[in-house]
Amino acid sequence: MTAISGLFLSDSSETGQEGGDGGLAASGGTPYAHAMSTHRLFVALRPPPPVRALLLRAMHGISGARWQSDEQLHLTLRFIGEVDHHLAEDIAAALGALHAPPITARIAGVSLFERQGRPHMVWARVAPETALAALHRKVEQCLARVGIAAETRAFVPHITLARLNRASGPVAPFLALNGDLASDPFPFGHVTLYESEMGHGGSRYHPVARYPLVDQRAASADATAATSSHVAAKPSSEP
Repeated sequence: MTAISGLFLSDSSETGQEGGDGGLAASGGTPYAHAMSTHRLFVALRPPPPVRALLLRAMHGISGARWQSDEQLHLTLRFIGEVDHHLAEDIAAALGALHAPPITARIAGVSLFERQGRPHMVWARVAPETALAALHRKVEQCLARVGIAAETRAFVPHITLARLNRASGPVAPFLALNGDLASDPFPFGHVTLYESEMGHGGSRYHPVARYPLVDQRAASADATAATSSHVAAKPSSEP
C-alpha cells in the first residue's frame, strides 16, 4: 500500500474546498486538512472499542490525574515530533512500504513511568511485547528511509491512561487495584499516522493515513490457490 501525496495542507493552501481530497489518504485515512507550516506526528495502534471501554472503566482513583479520553487512547509505535510540510508528506509515503502481519494483543496489567523520581504517567501494559517490538522496528526502518533518526529510548508497548503532576494524589492504590487488569485477545489490523494538535483541553489526535497489517504468507497462499482454481476451471480448447 502506498499513501498518496497531498495528505497535509501547507500554510499557503486553502482548506474546505469542495472537490478536494481534504487530507484523505488512499489507505482509508479519516479526512483531515489543517493549514499548518509544521506537523506534530506520531505512529500508533488504536485499540478497538471494547478494549477502550475496559480501560476507561479503570481510569479513576488518583486525585489530580489528567485522565485520557476515549479519543486519546492509543499505543504509540513511534513519536516523530514536529516536522515541516514536505517531510510530513515523505513520512506518509514512506510508511506505505510497511509490511507486517496483524497482531493479536491483550491488556496485561498496569504500571507507571517516573520523572525525576516522581510518578509522571500511569499506563496499561500491552502484550505480546515481542510481536509489537518487531512492528516498532519495521516502522523505524520505514522512517529511516526519509532521514528520521532512530529512537534511542527503549520501546515499552503501553497505552497511556493518565498524566500526573506534583499535585496528583498517590498512585499505589490504583496500581494495586488494577495490577491484574486484563482483556480478552483483540486484533490490531492497521497502523495509523496521526497528527497531534495542542489545545486548551489537551491534545487532539487526527488520523492522517492508515496502513493495513497483512499476513503476506497467507495472502500469497490465497493468491496461489485462486490462480490454481482459475486454471483448473478453464475449459479445454481441445475436442
